[in-house]
Amino acid sequence: MILGLETSCDETAAALVTADGRLLASIVATQTELHAQYGGVVPEIASRRHLELVAPVVREALQQARAGLDDIRAVAVTQGPGLIGALLVGVASAKAFAWARRLPLIPVDHLLGHVSSLYLQPLAAEPPFLCLLASGGHTMLLDVQEPTRYTVLGQTLDDAAGEAFDKGARLLGLAYPGGVEIDRLARQGDPEAYSFPVARVPGLDFSFSGLKTSLLYATRDLPPAELERRRSDLAASYQRAIVRALSERIVLAAERTGASQVAVVGGVAANSELRASLPAGALLAPLALCTDNAAMIASAARFLPELPYPQYLSLDAYAAA
Repeated sequence: MILGLETSCDETAAALVTADGRLLASIVATQTELHAQYGGVVPEIASRRHLELVAPVVREALQQARAGLDDIRAVAVTQGPGLIGALLVGVASAKAFAWARRLPLIPVDHLLGHVSSLYLQPLAAEPPFLCLLASGGHTMLLDVQEPTRYTVLGQTLDDAAGEAFDKGARLLGLAYPGGVEIDRLARQGDPEAYSFPVARVPGLDFSFSGLKTSLLYATRDLPPAELERRRSDLAASYQRAIVRALSERIVLAAERTGASQVAVVGGVAANSELRASLPAGALLAPLALCTDNAAMIASAARFLPELPYPQYLSLDAYAAA
């Protein structure tokens, strides 16, 4: 089995996956409450918390899988992109686990990891397919031809979709993380109450900065009591605009590429309205594997080359894609 580690942002995660894609254990220690008081992730705090949590989550994953260190044949870890301090905790820990057991190490790109969440059983998706990757840090359309090879067809020109959700939630006075809160509140509102713009940018790219500004103007012009009364309508209308931007691009990309299968991965893939708006038969990452996790990292590692001991000791993390 492969031991996967993920520490790219504010989730400390460990997972155990078999060579044929069976998920034996997936443990995620979230720092949401820790960062909520700041309205977003504080990199230095995240890094320090990863240091405290990485060994316990590995221990718990082994217990969940009823396995020991002798059962691990390779260690996989997120190399980037992400918060560099947080990534370095994961990379250093993976090196330590691998070196101590003389095991190979497999560095994994975080974005490929999200796509690879689709390859685990029982879904066990197989390329080719068109994939929307939408998270707090990235929004892009991918033409996935092989498990480890894809072409970027379009991406955001400014904010990521998840970032737009978080910033919108802040404007509405909602708690962090914002995507979950907007999704919850939107169910009580009218998505047609406000007409927020969907950016029309060339090609298959995205833009959410204008939408965010529109929400800012809408909330700024309302007296406090009226804002409280209309908050659910604002949330529903704002969410509808983000979902329209994503779903319309998926349809357009499928038409242009002739793709017969579409998929959605990343944290935003957990949004209930987005999931409901997709074509029948769309591949959806399981809810538990939408946000950052180590199962997707171990899944991707099955298709990637191994770095033998001790070659990986010079491995470094990278912050940007």
